[in-house]
Amino acid sequence: MTVVSRTGNAGQAESRVLEPGADDGQEVAAMVVLRAVKCSSNPISSQAPEKQHSNGSWLVTEFVLEGFSNLPELRPTLFTLFLLTYLVTLSGNATIITIIQVDRTLHTPMYRFLAVLSLSETCYTLVTIPNMLAHLLMESQAIPIAGCRAQMFFFLGLGCSHCFLLTLMGYDRYVAICHPLRYSVIMRPTVCLSLGALVFCSGFSVALIETCLIFSSPFCGTGHVEHFFCDIAPVLKLSCAESSGKALAIFFLSILVVLVSFLLILLSYAFIVAAIVRIPSAAGRHKAFSTCAAHLTVVIVHFGCASIIYLRPDSGANPSQDRLVAVFYTVVTPLLNPVVYTLRNKEVRVALKKSLGRSGGLCLH
Repeated sequence: MTVVSRTGNAGQAESRVLEPGADDGQEVAAMVVLRAVKCSSNPISSQAPEKQHSNGSWLVTEFVLEGFSNLPELRPTLFTLFLLTYLVTLSGNATIITIIQVDRTLHTPMYRFLAVLSLSETCYTLVTIPNMLAHLLMESQAIPIAGCRAQMFFFLGLGCSHCFLLTLMGYDRYVAICHPLRYSVIMRPTVCLSLGALVFCSGFSVALIETCLIFSSPFCGTGHVEHFFCDIAPVLKLSCAESSGKALAIFFLSILVVLVSFLLILLSYAFIVAAIVRIPSAAGRHKAFSTCAAHLTVVIVHFGCASIIYLRPDSGANPSQDRLVAVFYTVVTPLLNPVVYTLRNKEVRVALKKSLGRSGGLCLH
């Protein structure tokens, strides 16, 4: 007679007795059951989620951001590099906002929108970079699902608002160059305020739709996100439900935000170029184009990166490439904006020199 014992789910001892006449197959099956129960009582498995999906896979209660875990020897170097870049970005955007606020000659819609853009860029970096820096220092790379949802919502909301804001700035340049006599009437303060509010309401509305789509179903599998922040494609991969329909809906929303915004900017610049060509003097043409050069540079960089990541049907198919591009548009691009607008814009440079001159004079006294 063979006795097979095990401990049940409630901690109670259970046994199964095989009579001497039982065949070898039954005895082997009983031993397999015993081994399976012993494995399930292993302390390591206590870290698994408590709930199970109907398809048999474990539900994920938190995510693990893989980030740069495959480059352990480079993590201190990456931390130092990203931290310095982040501090320069914050300083540059804070400088632009302060100069525009202090210098009365820059109290125009164009520079008000630039200040809003700098503030938006600052918030955009706050969503991803501090968390990435913390994960580069710590062993744990876990993030709760609620934290991941909030990060994705603000990241997408600020990203979409950025697209719409650049479109609004393109429209502002169109009105200034093509309708200079009516500019103060068309872009009066109340209109600018309403357009600015519409930009951020539209951006965060799109982000809310996309975030609700992604987090409408539970997540299964290992819970490992192949990214250094909660982006659309790597999180959607972990969905328990079929996600192709959600991916298609998000893809069309991305086309609506990125492609339509970019086409509207191109339309604005088509009218701007036509108006500049008709200016008789070379100095006048140069002055008109110089007001657009910085904006055009930022547009090309921003929409170029957004198109590479979000306007591909197979978005997320190459995590390593996506991480590299994401580093560029979350770390490098926010640094380029204050640099470009400071170096390419004459009025900002003059205002900066005046501010520095006043500060130097105060120090001397």
